[in-house]
Amino acid sequence: MIKLKLLLEAALAVSCTFALVPLAEAQDAGAVTETFSGTASWYGPQFQGRETANGETFNMNDLTAAHPSLPFGTQVRVTNLANGEAVIVRINDRGPYAGNREIDLSREAAQQIGMIRSGLGQVTIEVLGSA
Repeated sequence: MIKLKLLLEAALAVSCTFALVPLAEAQDAGAVTETFSGTASWYGPQFQGRETANGETFNMNDLTAAHPSLPFGTQVRVTNLANGEAVIVRINDRGPYAGNREIDLSREAAQQIGMIRSGLGQVTIEVLGSA
């Protein structure tokens, strides 16, 4: 019975993975060209107003992220595996530099996928290409 409940919860989470991304936004972002998973973290107040690796001024209220190698300007859909919430962010910085983390989200992006309290989360990252 417990295994069945876990399977049903997992199926529900998968079916709801992209429900929070507006259809128009998902279509405008383009096709998925690569998918990978890992740990996400977020950064905010301590970096507010500092220069990012691509020369922009960091704004924790923008939907941006840091990734070690994706080209600047790349859009990625980040889905929190704990709750199925997703957000599309633009890569404008390098990092994360702590732990075994795959991506570092702006505070606003982390807020939108329900990751502020935990600070870390297991996510799926989909690289979006042109349609």
